[in-house]
Amino acid sequence: MRHIISVQLENEAGALSRVAGLFSARGFNIESLTVAATNDPTLSRMTIVSVGNDGIIEQIVKQLNKLIDVVKVTDLTATEHIERELLLVKISISNETQAQVDAELDDFGAKIIDASEDVYTIELAGKSQKINDFINAFAANKILEVSRTGVTGVCQKI
Repeated sequence: MRHIISVQLENEAGALSRVAGLFSARGFNIESLTVAATNDPTLSRMTIVSVGNDGIIEQIVKQLNKLIDVVKVTDLTATEHIERELLLVKISISNETQAQVDAELDDFGAKIIDASEDVYTIELAGKSQKINDFINAFAANKILEVSRTGVTGVCQKI
């Protein structure tokens, strides 16, 4: 099962490396990783997406809590949460396909952030499944480039 783990940790050099090392040393895969400073400049939030059964995720959370830089670990999947991912994608267009592409963009609520004669650069934010569905809505040869941020999330209730 896919889990989203939020880790609040001290904003210090090497903290990311120690967390990634923990996953690597135990053979756990990180599917997605986002890290940024929080409103407190001494803290960063790391959001990790990993796949495993509840026992594996519980072990990951326990191991993360043992790291000296870690302040708080939350398995967002186990709580009511809001998650988002950002997609930037370049799609090839032509006079024949432009209307169909525009319709797909409207269906998904995507936004054109740059356009040339034959390429749209598109922005879309949403849950990972929405991002996947959007990408799958286009023929592989129409997609020129894909960049995804990875998942970030917060608990709905404090």
